[in-house]
Amino acid sequence: MTASTPQLDYRPVAYSRVTLTELMIPAYANFGGKIHGGILLSLMDKVAYAAASKHAGAYCVTVSVDGVNFLQPVEVGELVSLLASVNYVGRTSLLVGIKVIAEDVRTGLVKHTNTSYFTMVAKNDEGQPAPVPGLLLETPEDTRRFMEAIKRREVKEQYRLEFDNARTRLDAEQNLHLLDKERCRLGYVPTPG
Repeated sequence: MTASTPQLDYRPVAYSRVTLTELMIPAYANFGGKIHGGILLSLMDKVAYAAASKHAGAYCVTVSVDGVNFLQPVEVGELVSLLASVNYVGRTSLLVGIKVIAEDVRTGLVKHTNTSYFTMVAKNDEGQPAPVPGLLLETPEDTRRFMEAIKRREVKEQYRLEFDNARTRLDAEQNLHLLDKERCRLGYVPTPG
């Protein structure tokens, strides 16, 4: 977007949909011969940046990553495609949904290996949060993903509050019974409470 191009009020999800495809080379493998999770995370961060910055028309930074589940291993020699779309926008933030698939080009087998959600924030030239265009929901799928993002944010906030409350109330010395069936042991003598 050039300085003379007006900022759009709303952009469709399709406007910023991005696919990044990369061949998994031996240098990406761990000692088990599978692709390092860190390589995949780095690729997810790149594609999240591409989708978010395209929608925002601005530089974007990653502020959180939710739900990185490695569903299946990725092998050396497979083509990995990361499909990203902006699923939700706030005032300055964008939630980018990413689906990762791996394809064995010899057999044609395609497998879903990861799904993740990256929260990005747009920045202006001074490094401050910058407003982003709204999201035009053109399909029922776009609408479902937007609503799921709202619910995901609510659940995440509820979890954070519940965990903060539980952590505040947790007295380690009075709750040692929680360790009874765990695979740990104390290397110190607890003080009587």
